[in-house]
Amino acid sequence: MAKLDNYMIRKAQALQERQMDWTVNPDKAVVSIKASSKVAGITGARPTRMGDHVIISDSAPGLAGHALGPTSPEMLLGALASCLLHTYLIEAAMKQIPIDHVEVEVSGTLDYKGVVGLPVDLPPALRDIRYTAHLECSASAETIDQMHLAVEMNCPVLNTLRLPTVVQRIE
Repeated sequence: MAKLDNYMIRKAQALQERQMDWTVNPDKAVVSIKASSKVAGITGARPTRMGDHVIISDSAPGLAGHALGPTSPEMLLGALASCLLHTYLIEAAMKQIPIDHVEVEVSGTLDYKGVVGLPVDLPPALRDIRYTAHLECSASAETIDQMHLAVEMNCPVLNTLRLPTVVQRIE
């Protein structure tokens, strides 16, 4: 028995219910989500609301922050790590792959020079984003490779970063 069996059974049932519901009502599968952030008093920390949850984002002391929470780029990498992991769980549940453990590590580099007004060749952005997925399961190497490919195709945050998308400021 794999360590995550009970959770994966619930996950597979939920996925089956969503598939049936969204086959009958495809519009229900399309949702609008939002996030907001504001500055908190004189600290510069940023309570960031995502759905019903608030996470404090902050800068390091070198940028006048207090390191009270992750930086925005760290939150982006964290969102990618979480979404990749969740997509691995979804794929494992749909393919009935017994899984004991999944962990995803994401890293990237960021040149802050442009953020503080120094000249740069490229605008500040996370670059060289890489991830590693650590899986503990009894599946064959071929099955695991198929799962990696399915995750690469179906992870929404990964696809948002990889595929061009329009981000517009609304007046």
